Amino acid sequence: MAEVEFDQASRIYTAGAKPAVNRLDLEIEDGEFVVLVGPSGSGKSTALRMLAGLEEIDGGQIRIGGRNMVGVPSRDRDIAMVFQNYALYPNKTVGENMAFPLKMRGVPKEERASKVRAAAEILGLSEYLDRKPRALSGGQRQRVAMGRAIVREPQVFLMDEPLSNLDAKMRVSTRTEIAAMQRRLGVTTVYVTHDQVEAMTMGDRVALLKDGELQQFATPAELYDQPANAFVAGFIGSPAMNLFTLPVSEQGVRMGSSELALPRSLRSRISDAGLSTVQLGIRPEQWTVGADGNGSGVKAQVDVVEELGSDAFLYAHLDDGEQTPVVVRTSGRSGARRGDQIALTPTSEDLHLFDPSTGERV
Repeated sequence: MAEVEFDQASRIYTAGAKPAVNRLDLEIEDGEFVVLVGPSGSGKSTALRMLAGLEEIDGGQIRIGGRNMVGVPSRDRDIAMVFQNYALYPNKTVGENMAFPLKMRGVPKEERASKVRAAAEILGLSEYLDRKPRALSGGQRQRVAMGRAIVREPQVFLMDEPLSNLDAKMRVSTRTEIAAMQRRLGVTTVYVTHDQVEAMTMGDRVALLKDGELQQFATPAELYDQPANAFVAGFIGSPAMNLFTLPVSEQGVRMGSSELALPRSLRSRISDAGLSTVQLGIRPEQWTVGADGNGSGVKAQVDVVEELGSDAFLYAHLDDGEQTPVVVRTSGRSGARRGDQIALTPTSEDLHLFDPSTGERV
């Protein structure tokens, strides 16, 4: 086990072009589970491959256990990588697949067998050791790939979208297994995904990247409650945060024909920033829904009702002349229907403010 540090680490594929990874700074603690997440082209997989030694480090350093990895071959970094395609040998049994990296290192047969049995017990694969990969489900094959990494007893686990080939139900169960396994072993783990739900449910901390730049590195709760900028606010959360660019009024902001009053603390932050317009962020669960006839709240019309059992999401548009979309989370028994006129009022003072020109948190 070891700490992992990205110290101004950069990867540039073409001279003069924007870096794929630009001056990335991360300090990952010994035994921590860190998720790199972001949209396609954000640099998350490139950063992982730099750590693995599969991509050059064009600037800065990456350190494992305090040792600079610049110029160190992948085989000498004491890491184990799990890919999305499993990379299992179809003609070998589960046990033989798991033991293969030890065999290549010349580990004695008895020791190999002992390590494979121990890893199989952790992963619930003991009864499958004599089977071939084709006789396993996708989730079981992924566990075999993880078992092959475990037997190596590396300092760091690297996982590159390992759940991408699984169906939705299997993804949920397997991500739980991976998180539980990592906590049991206590091995430093860096995990890449494009799925923010995976990131939020698995990571001790999450690094969100966009266009090769680190946007925020924080715990899941901090990302959700205190997003550093509008991009983080819109990326984290499902459905995404409602973001509105609005003119500032005396008591808050103007939303169409309505004035939305804001707490004094938020008005002070807007005033201190000298803003005449502000980007206001409201989570779907931060609204209360009332009948339009009550004369208060922001007017909206329901377009779609998405029932999810105990909860429902109302996809609506504001009565502001531009049909600005808004998403509201409410009770699954709310009775709202398509075409209903509703009035929306924020339920919390913990709303989010961003500078509309920079996107940074106010």
